[in-house]
Amino acid sequence: MELEFKSVNKILENSIRENWEREALSNYQGATLTYRELAERVAMLHIGFSKCGLEKGDKVAICSRNQANWGVCFLAALSYGAVPVPILHEFKPESIHYLVNHSEAKVLFVDEVLWEGLSEAEMPGLYVIVQINNLRYIYAKEQSLSDVRDNITKTFNETYPDGFRPEDVNYYEDSPEELALINYTSGTSGFSKGVMIPYRALYANMYAAKTVAEPQMNCTSEVVAMLPSAHMYGMMFEFLFEMSIGAHVHFLTRVPSPKIIMKAFQEIHPDIIIAVPLIIEKVYKMQLKPIADRTRTYMYIPILAQSIQKKIRTGLIDAFGGRFEEVILGGAAFNPEVEDFLRKIHFPFTVGYGMTECAPLITYEKWFKTRRGSCGKPIPGCQVRIESSNPHKIPGEVQIKGDNVFLGYYKNREETRKCFTNDGWFKTGDMGIIDNDGYLYLRGRSKCMILGANGQNIYPEELEAVINNASYVVDSLVIEDNGGLTALIYPDYQQGAVDGMDKEALIEKLQASLPELNKQLPLYAQLRRIECLPEDFERTPKRSIKRYLYQRK
Repeated sequence: MELEFKSVNKILENSIRENWEREALSNYQGATLTYRELAERVAMLHIGFSKCGLEKGDKVAICSRNQANWGVCFLAALSYGAVPVPILHEFKPESIHYLVNHSEAKVLFVDEVLWEGLSEAEMPGLYVIVQINNLRYIYAKEQSLSDVRDNITKTFNETYPDGFRPEDVNYYEDSPEELALINYTSGTSGFSKGVMIPYRALYANMYAAKTVAEPQMNCTSEVVAMLPSAHMYGMMFEFLFEMSIGAHVHFLTRVPSPKIIMKAFQEIHPDIIIAVPLIIEKVYKMQLKPIADRTRTYMYIPILAQSIQKKIRTGLIDAFGGRFEEVILGGAAFNPEVEDFLRKIHFPFTVGYGMTECAPLITYEKWFKTRRGSCGKPIPGCQVRIESSNPHKIPGEVQIKGDNVFLGYYKNREETRKCFTNDGWFKTGDMGIIDNDGYLYLRGRSKCMILGANGQNIYPEELEAVINNASYVVDSLVIEDNGGLTALIYPDYQQGAVDGMDKEALIEKLQASLPELNKQLPLYAQLRRIECLPEDFERTPKRSIKRYLYQRK
């Protein structure tokens, strides 16, 4: 299916005009901006950009925790015709300096807390640095640029003497192949690469959300933004799509702990929940699994089983706000045991598949249509193929072609060349199979695959899913270690302490569980040893483990 492209900025322009007095962006338990107030701030920033000499195509870096002004600055850059460069606020100062310089950004919006660790001297290409919380200049390269900010209100009032009205909203009209934004990701296999996202990829994802994934959403919908907005998954489905339909986005503005997330759900009652599997898996392990274990005996009695399952489902739906259409999971593999349990109780969830390079969605299916272990079917305008002699049975690399695919890596032709086939398909590095109906089933990362002693392909993610179900395991990583398999485990030291075990006793208990774990694993994928880590794994923006840091020769 070939999509008929529409300008992303013009879609946003129309949405703002049509929803002028509706609520647009809120800081959770803080201030709210209407679409009118959002548009006024965007217009002021456009004046500032123009007066500072910012040209179409220039880069605007944004480095901040989630908040309403993050959305303001992103939309201001995009609708001006500049290229937003979202940078994860959790990156270290030296990484932020590097990414600002590598992207050749002319403007940097930065959180005041982050600014304390940064230095303008390390970013000589910047015209101005703006404190995102209040949009005041922290640094200006020249005095004339400081004057721009000092006079911005006066200039705005002179530009719009009759007040700022819906008809004054007039945004840059983009074209399909034009560079929309650069999204940096450290990934799980090495150093950060600048993913160049074209406008057609943004439109393809917005179209998929509106027609396939979330057609029930409209200008009355409420959404809780808890994923990093600097990452493509959160940016697209907790912010950009919502702005295109006039919905109301609530930014959590703080570390999204399960306690804060659940509290926000209870107060806001979101219409859709976008999450990573880890959130659901934590709820399952801490709250649902104990109930399932206690009632296991009754599950063999049909009437009691149905009653118990209904009660668990109702409680879980209420905990997530009670009004959502479905929970959409993505960003990492989903634990099969948790998936089976949620399917058994008919909980409305679905697992999608995407990558930053596809802005991000590749496959998706509604919760009542999807299949166990699958991450759905290709979105409109996207094709998926498996590089395998038998794509239905033998895993091969998942390759993508379509409107959602990126342009390449910024200033990195070699990496761009390596990730495309000779006939133009994007090589994801993921392994999978596809059934006769087009449903995709992932089997792991090709780079993570371990070749067994007898030539078997071992996908560590499948082993980790088993290990992560064990008591006192927060997360795990299976690696090749001197010809065998070692499980690196980050234990739940806190729960161990609650249950009366010090660290040494907990580690001893986990290591003693090796024979029991191996009973659940294939004979060709037996673990040789368990090694416990004192601290959590280092992670990417998607909360995936940085596997490359833990590999051994």
